[in-house]
Amino acid sequence: MDLQALADSFESMTCIMSVEVFPDGSYGNIRIVAGNKPYVNSIENSNSLCFSEMLDNKFVPNSPYERYIPKDLNFESACYASAVMKKTFHTYVHPERYSFWVDMYMMPIVSDKPNIYYCTYSQELTPETNTKRMSNLDSSVSISVIETCIKLRGTDDFKHTMDDVISDIRKMCGAEVCCIFLTDFNERKYSVLCDSSAPELGLLPVEEYLKSHYSDFFSIVETWKDTIAGSTCLIIQNEKDMEVLHERNPIWCDSMKDSGIRSIVLYPLFYNGETLGYIWAINFDTKNTINIRATLETTSYFVASEIANNQLLEQLEAMSTIDMLTDVYNRNAMNKRIDELIKTSTKPKSLSVVFADLNGLKQVNDSVGHVAGDSLLKAAADVFKDVFSDGEIYRAGGDEFMAIVTNISREELEKRVKKLNDYSEIDGNVSFSLGYCYDDSNCDIRKAMGNADKSMYKNKQLFYEKHPDRRRQS
Repeated sequence: MDLQALADSFESMTCIMSVEVFPDGSYGNIRIVAGNKPYVNSIENSNSLCFSEMLDNKFVPNSPYERYIPKDLNFESACYASAVMKKTFHTYVHPERYSFWVDMYMMPIVSDKPNIYYCTYSQELTPETNTKRMSNLDSSVSISVIETCIKLRGTDDFKHTMDDVISDIRKMCGAEVCCIFLTDFNERKYSVLCDSSAPELGLLPVEEYLKSHYSDFFSIVETWKDTIAGSTCLIIQNEKDMEVLHERNPIWCDSMKDSGIRSIVLYPLFYNGETLGYIWAINFDTKNTINIRATLETTSYFVASEIANNQLLEQLEAMSTIDMLTDVYNRNAMNKRIDELIKTSTKPKSLSVVFADLNGLKQVNDSVGHVAGDSLLKAAADVFKDVFSDGEIYRAGGDEFMAIVTNISREELEKRVKKLNDYSEIDGNVSFSLGYCYDDSNCDIRKAMGNADKSMYKNKQLFYEKHPDRRRQS
């Protein structure tokens, strides 16, 4: 069979791949047997998009593909599926190792050798995303992606929707466990946004499992980028793939084996060049790898976009409701909460309001500087957060804080106020002037605030009578 002539019959960038298969069904070398002129130019021509990213710029027929790109289990899986399993394969991806997108097609070829199988590999390279190509999907894949997009765009409850999405992804993968990790590489933190496990297995939630089995799981997360090695994802299907994984990441590989993990799909969630997190499916249906890969390649794109959008909304919400200096609620949030308590028809059993004015802030600002004053405000907020950990804490003004606590007893409120007073009496500690009101009848927030405010200013006068040197100077 003249494979060079076959490659030359294609006008688009095309080569012929060969896969060596052993009697036990495993495979050996995957080679680029022949390439047409456009394909050879993509390797050897310095004007080509991929020229600078090839490991070798000299095309040599029948060379292992690793001569030109790093070992890539996903690429090998696609070659095997097309050449050996006789499946037509198409995907449009942006491997992290490249600065361009790759639109690739693979088609099986009849082989005249008993243990060597062939497929064509055609590709087009685009420097920017082409949405028309991204949407060119198999009908079953398109349905899964569209269903996910509809759920993501048609919800007011992001967390609940993500729970539904990850459950759908797990079922589509035929996996035992599936989850979405969120990552913060600056803070070295991860969190599990959502997870789903086969109910018959009775497994722990993923985050609970990780915390009970790892002292620092983020040290594992940090290795994933190098383990994926510039590809679009990591797909481990069998023991041979596990051996490759063990070479790249022995600690993680051994820990997975110890946990009974036989196969895994790990997809990074990229947005604007940043890794937001990962989709992780464990012990999936390896007979359906092609559809799983095709579905997740597109689904992960939309999931990452929605996560980024939700994080932006949360940041905007925080900016509008959180005092950036003290990390408690700001006056805008306080006014909104007051309106809610006024309008609600469901009153709490009791309503407690505590006002606190920070003593001596102006004196600190004037004598030491505003940096020291800011530190004092932060310390005051921390004390309030400690004492009223079950309440809502607001920075009501420059040096004023307010706490709203519902459904506690009068005795409990007075105990906490005494704790603040005792703390204020110790030299060197943050000092407060305090006022409070307890209401277990009408639970009228406006009246409670007015009474607490009057009580605070009486306490303030007593403080300055006792400490005239710390009286606020205009």
